[in-house]
Amino acid sequence: MWAAIKSRLRRSEAEPAPPSPGSSPGPVPAPTDSAGSSPAEPFTDSLLGRRIRDASLEEITDQLEIALLQSDVALPVAERLIADLRRSLAGKKLRWGADLESAVRSSLERSVRAILSKPGPSLADRIRAHQPKPFVILFLGVNGTGKTTTIAKLSGWLRREGLSCVIAAGDTFRAGAIEQLLVHGERLGIRVVRQQEGSDPAAVAYDAIEHARAKAVDVVLVDTAGRQHTNENLIAEAQKIRRVAHPALTLFVGDALSGNDVVEQARLFHEALGIDGLILTKLDADVKGGAALSTVFTVDKPILFFGTGQGYDDLRPFDPEWMIQRLFREGEVA
Repeated sequence: MWAAIKSRLRRSEAEPAPPSPGSSPGPVPAPTDSAGSSPAEPFTDSLLGRRIRDASLEEITDQLEIALLQSDVALPVAERLIADLRRSLAGKKLRWGADLESAVRSSLERSVRAILSKPGPSLADRIRAHQPKPFVILFLGVNGTGKTTTIAKLSGWLRREGLSCVIAAGDTFRAGAIEQLLVHGERLGIRVVRQQEGSDPAAVAYDAIEHARAKAVDVVLVDTAGRQHTNENLIAEAQKIRRVAHPALTLFVGDALSGNDVVEQARLFHEALGIDGLILTKLDADVKGGAALSTVFTVDKPILFFGTGQGYDDLRPFDPEWMIQRLFREGEVA
């Protein structure tokens, strides 16, 4: 994201102002203001440092908004970042030798960190402290985002944390989804509770929870049918599962590469069902990064994990600093 912002800011500085109609060709000296300095210069000088001109700040924020939108940052998030930047830089003096580009970057980093950093206990600690057992996690998402595979990955992560779990094959609309979970469960050595295709998903969740209580299992992971957030019947089905399962945690699984679509999906799922956190797949492949930032801002919920590949170990707890480093790494954009 930073590479795109920096490129646009530098492009703006390099572009000459268009000639006025009827002006004669050839080099024209840059006009000066009453203090004798060029309006193109973004600063006015003073004894203690350089004050940013209002006109230059307007140009910076205009270019910044374009770069943010091109990086999949939703408009409300871009407006928040720009408002923070204005408060940070408007009328401020930079120390001699301080670079305006660095000042913009520092302001954006602070704003992004404030959005992404949502303190709280780790999932493993929450599960260990939860009573009575089991800790029920409900998974939501649209078709094709990798939700079922993510459940398998998380079950493996829980086992590495010393926690036992069972999976409820709640996507009874597709026989393939049940078979997929059975294969994952066999490979990982984790029990999958299922019923026949077309069965009541809430009943499957109930059976899995009762099994976990009887066997003192720590966690129940409840899969659901991949549903479009606009499908009222499937949303009603998910609401029934919530009433039966009473999940301690409801997670939305989204594809980071789907841009602003994932932001809208998360928002509508949150309005209809309520979500507590996010798992974003393919986040390591998202070179723009704006969708992840926008999703967190829109639903005001943290990213708990992100997917990095197809292997069972390719699920990592989310680290805001890792994301910030990716967003603001140096590099050139095409």
